[in-house]
Amino acid sequence: MAPGVPVRTVLVRLSALGDIVHTWPLAEELKRHQPAQRLMWVVEERLATLVEGHPAVDEVLTVSTKRWRRRPLAASSRREMSLVRARLRSFEPTHCLDPQGVAKSALVSWWSRAPERAGLARPWRRELLAGVAYTRTLRVGPAAPHVIRTNLEFLRVFGCEPPQDPPAPDGRWLVRRCSLRDEPAPAPPRPYAAVLPGAGRHFKLIPTVALAEVARRLAAEGLPVVVAWGPGEQSRAAEVAAGGGPGVELCPPTGLPELVRILAGAAVAIGGDTGPIHLAASLGTPTVAVFMATDPARNRPLGEAVSVVATTRPRPPTATGSASVRPGPPPEPSAIVDATVRLLDRETHRERASLLG
Repeated sequence: MAPGVPVRTVLVRLSALGDIVHTWPLAEELKRHQPAQRLMWVVEERLATLVEGHPAVDEVLTVSTKRWRRRPLAASSRREMSLVRARLRSFEPTHCLDPQGVAKSALVSWWSRAPERAGLARPWRRELLAGVAYTRTLRVGPAAPHVIRTNLEFLRVFGCEPPQDPPAPDGRWLVRRCSLRDEPAPAPPRPYAAVLPGAGRHFKLIPTVALAEVARRLAAEGLPVVVAWGPGEQSRAAEVAAGGGPGVELCPPTGLPELVRILAGAAVAIGGDTGPIHLAASLGTPTVAVFMATDPARNRPLGEAVSVVATTRPRPPTATGSASVRPGPPPEPSAIVDATVRLLDRETHRERASLLG
């Protein structure tokens, strides 16, 4: 790139919820190292709430890849894709970064026509075919670092050294943004625990019987519980709420703004390795994350107020971009309850120390 040319970067992280949260630190570090650069984030329209208004993001471009795949030849799909390509060209990017590493994100990278298009090398890149869109690939060390640290490898495109200790995602900006919206929000009792029974993959699902027992025990100890759920999760959530008994309530349907408000207001959030649990940790909510089939060394939520309950077996430090490990059994409800109580006690002591200090 010629000296004096303003840096204009397209960041392609289309989905999913947790992956977007894990990419926030990259956007922040990019702006910290080069405050004058313009940053455009390309994201699925259903998840735009997680990007619009982010302090490091100058422009947001939404796409609808699922709708396009369903009707690839429809006039509406062709028109939408044409508009996306035109918007990318008008941005005149100098760089395009694709930490997602799948065919659909690589296609957006190709559309950007940026002179430098960077992605991860295999095996850290999820799909082999995506590599054809890149002019440069980045390798990650063999110790399988946390996924946030992997994302920060993209700083090397600009000659910057990634921090060895990845920063925790900070979602407090999202709380402020969602609090300004006029959608009615549920008003659960305070303080309360938020239980999240859903997950994007079946092997991450905590049995509803176990979550119901966790909810029952917490409610019996005087901490009311709300069970939050997303698309396709209502039946599981209803089972947890019914099994939890008195003091356990089923939340109404919630969109992302409502979910943010529920999680931000909770005394603790409990769930598996799924997007909402990473979102909860980013909001500063004490978080208990249960890992049964993915590697917590790679995927755990970061932050001071996080406790991990893992039944997976540690894997050897080999080069891999996958979080999957040999699955373990579901944890006993008592293990989750104990972790929750210890975390709440720790946070209470920390708050007292902060007041005294």
